[in-house]
Amino acid sequence: MIRFDNVGKRYPGGHDALREVSFAIEQGELVFLTGHSGAGKSTVLRLVSLVDRATRGTVTVIGKNLAQVSRRGVPSLRRQIGQVFQDHRLLTDRTVFDNVALPLVIAGVRRAELEKRVRAALDRVGLLARERAQPAMLSAGEQQRVGIARAIVAKPPVVLADEPTGNLDPQLAAEIMGLFETLAQGGITVLVASHDLHLVQKMRKRVLVLDHGRLIDDFRPSSMKQRVERSETITPPLPDGERARGEGGPPIQDELL
Repeated sequence: MIRFDNVGKRYPGGHDALREVSFAIEQGELVFLTGHSGAGKSTVLRLVSLVDRATRGTVTVIGKNLAQVSRRGVPSLRRQIGQVFQDHRLLTDRTVFDNVALPLVIAGVRRAELEKRVRAALDRVGLLARERAQPAMLSAGEQQRVGIARAIVAKPPVVLADEPTGNLDPQLAAEIMGLFETLAQGGITVLVASHDLHLVQKMRKRVLVLDHGRLIDDFRPSSMKQRVERSETITPPLPDGERARGEGGPPIQDELL
């Protein structure tokens, strides 16, 4: 569903945001993307949604080589990708219903179908009873749920989330992550960029670790369990390339374990 093959991204001035990044994410997977600030997490999401284009390598999303998508084809691709943001990006002068309906309005969906889809999306995130509320009347967690409903209302096969729990307390953050897990169980591919290693660890899902633009590890639940078991008996030296650190913190891999 999402595939990077030796992808690099160089911005003007010579800064390499990504270097030779390769991974593949299948349909219905919930995958976390983590790393220190500036590691390249947001760049990966920007390439998937065609906000930016790769300088090198191949990015494939929903079976399409994004290098072959014309400028005119970008809106069509983006309609197949739901996006969730840290700051919600809700329209404060519109109701919850109208915020969630926006992607369908843009797509020209008929009113009867639009109402059906919006209410189904709100029901899925537990906010059906709040459809006529204004965003300012909602808690931070409820606002993020509205953002998720908006992301899934058009039934996209892929959902991207950029630090979706950054402004939430631990309990609300866990609830939001639980929603993403439910989406994946329904067949949606979900890629979440997050710096909250404690929460990522609790989810026990696949984790891609970036460091200075390079993919330095690809944790999977089985390998994580094996590493935990080994760490209880012996602490082996890490192989070359696994000493990446977050800014001022311990190695990212150590924290995931």
